[in-house]
Amino acid sequence: MPPFFSLAALRLRPLPPVSAVLRRARAPFHAGSFAALSSREKPRRPAPDKNVLKARDVVKDLPSATSPLDSDDDRRRHLLPSQAVGLVAAAQANFMRVIVVSAGGEPESRGFLGSDPRVGRELLCVVRALLKKIKRRVLVGDRVLVGSIDWAERRGMIEDVFKRSSVILDPPVANVNHLLVLFSMDQPKPEPFTLTRFLVEAESTGLPLTLAMNKSDLVGDETLSAWKERLHGWGYKPLFCSVDQKSGLAALEDRLKRQTTVVVGPSGVGKSSLINSLRLTLNISDEEKINKFLEHYERSKWLGEQRVGNVSKSGRGKQTTRHVSLLPQSGGGYLADTPGFNQPSLLKVTKKSLAETFPEIRQVLSASEPLKCAFNDCLHLGEPGCIVKADWERYPYYVQLLDEIRIREEFQLRTIGTKRESDVRYKVREMGVKQAEPRLELKRHRRISRKRLNQSILDDLSDLDELEDY
Repeated sequence: MPPFFSLAALRLRPLPPVSAVLRRARAPFHAGSFAALSSREKPRRPAPDKNVLKARDVVKDLPSATSPLDSDDDRRRHLLPSQAVGLVAAAQANFMRVIVVSAGGEPESRGFLGSDPRVGRELLCVVRALLKKIKRRVLVGDRVLVGSIDWAERRGMIEDVFKRSSVILDPPVANVNHLLVLFSMDQPKPEPFTLTRFLVEAESTGLPLTLAMNKSDLVGDETLSAWKERLHGWGYKPLFCSVDQKSGLAALEDRLKRQTTVVVGPSGVGKSSLINSLRLTLNISDEEKINKFLEHYERSKWLGEQRVGNVSKSGRGKQTTRHVSLLPQSGGGYLADTPGFNQPSLLKVTKKSLAETFPEIRQVLSASEPLKCAFNDCLHLGEPGCIVKADWERYPYYVQLLDEIRIREEFQLRTIGTKRESDVRYKVREMGVKQAEPRLELKRHRRISRKRLNQSILDDLSDLDELEDY
């Protein structure tokens, strides 16, 4: 069709009024088409629920990275074939020796006495990096969740830690319910102040303790009776034993039966020798089963004996045990062998709690009830109205330890202060709900910025200029 016909038709077609055009242009968007279009692109968020708004200040449960696993989680948890629950038996450098308690998946074959051959196996494990960043320390005695296990190479990685029933810091052991303070009657001879430090450290944990005096065969009856009467005056009932002569071990074994006990004491008093005497014994008559049992535990220190050293010529002990290890005993339970040390740290003892670690002070306060000291913060140093006198043997040791703790607390107050940053921080999520997250450790190996480096150089130059002026 020629183009002038279309042009003529257009020129002859009447144009609609301007008002009608505007109505048609406004009507679709004004009537709700814009809302429908926007709803297709982005749905409208419904009004928040009132119950959700009430949860604005509610803190959610901490994730597994910030809170330890529950003690019953190992029973309800469905373990993968590469996972297991174990007991940390020893810690050395960056490695942990973990004894498998229960393993995930079905074993390929049944082992000794028809049990799972993986139970009781020793794994060499490293600790997950996240646990180190959030300062979650893994201690000997911890029940842990092990993952990424290579059963052929007996290696794995500790992924999480179960809740602890108790913790002691010196030496660091978890899930302990009994303490054994071991000293010797000779080689080395007992020092009253050193013995007091160990007893104060043990009393500060709040756990039941037993005082045992080894090598009783090296001294006479008069010395034994004198020390027995002396320790009774301190408020303790000691057990006298001799590992070499096998005397007094039965009574000590009854005290330690079915308990997790930490053996502490100076070097050379016979801790490792005593543990070897109370260790696990095998009562298996079948020779074939014995061979299978030994094959199952080959290259493992779980059933081996602790290394024992000799006392030096000066009469003081040598340190033979280098790290903490948890070992089974014959009557059930576990024994924790610890390195010998002569100066316990007393980090958990404060000026106010020191008096509670002395049985002599506890006896005086309980005997004088309902009468009490005139001041609630009385340190029993001769204050007005104090009912604790200075007529007992270990009072000079109490004063000496109190001065030591006072100096330490004043130093900590000046250098560290009273505020301590928490290991957990909180982030506000949607609807104002707070979420707990672990606070990572600061990167102290980070390179110094150029601005700070240049400023330090300028400060050093200005100091040199001042020295030249003088």
